[in-house]
Amino acid sequence: MCKVIAIANQKGGVGKTTTTSNLGIGLVQKGYKVLLIDADAQGSLTASLGWQEPDRLDVTLATIMGDLINDKEITPEAGILHHEEGVDLMPGNIELSGLEVSLVNVMSREKILQEYINLVKDNYDYILIDCMPSLGMITINAFACADSILIPVQAAYLPVKGLQQLIKTIGKVTRQLNSKLKISGILLTMVDSRTNYAKDITVMLQEAYGSRVRIFSNSIPMSVRAAEISAEGVSIFKHDPKGKVAAAYMDLTEEVIADE
Repeated sequence: MCKVIAIANQKGGVGKTTTTSNLGIGLVQKGYKVLLIDADAQGSLTASLGWQEPDRLDVTLATIMGDLINDKEITPEAGILHHEEGVDLMPGNIELSGLEVSLVNVMSREKILQEYINLVKDNYDYILIDCMPSLGMITINAFACADSILIPVQAAYLPVKGLQQLIKTIGKVTRQLNSKLKISGILLTMVDSRTNYAKDITVMLQEAYGSRVRIFSNSIPMSVRAAEISAEGVSIFKHDPKGKVAAAYMDLTEEVIADE
């Protein structure tokens, strides 16, 4: 049984991409087969895994979804890139922006990504979708085919405040498109544990959402080493295996596995 997890927050810069790649590679290290899907027109996940110019790739998520919309035959392995640390990647690039616009007139437009997932899911234990920082049609597609949503939130006042809209949208998708969808949890990222401010934010998060949504017991600490990995094209496990961020992502990986 393949588990599909969307990693989403309509606010950018909260650690979505870093969480997608490191959780994915953490799951590979635990023996699972993992596909990462870059569903963000900025192509950050693709670039951070070493494909520095996503816009030059011949086949990306936009190509595949476009082919599905036009009823073209596609094979499960089409366009998939293989990373040295064992994860597979369906890359994303700027063409997703154009696709988002054209989806408006498509029949069953919220289910196109689901068609693709159904095609490839037998090959994987986990599929992680890195969503774009908006609640547009591509993100709704991700929610419509996911089993659960993991929400990374920067340990700061405004990102925590913005969760209301996201949780409302998830509720709507659950009611109208995907009754099995659940929120697997809120993950605090970029936490500077030396400050009282981070502790205050954690308390505020617990008070506002703790009764409805799980808040992961593991949080991701602030780290310069973590900021360097996107330029290296590797995970934190390879870049700084003994560091606190690698330990935090491995703890998160175990928490996600224990969920199943």
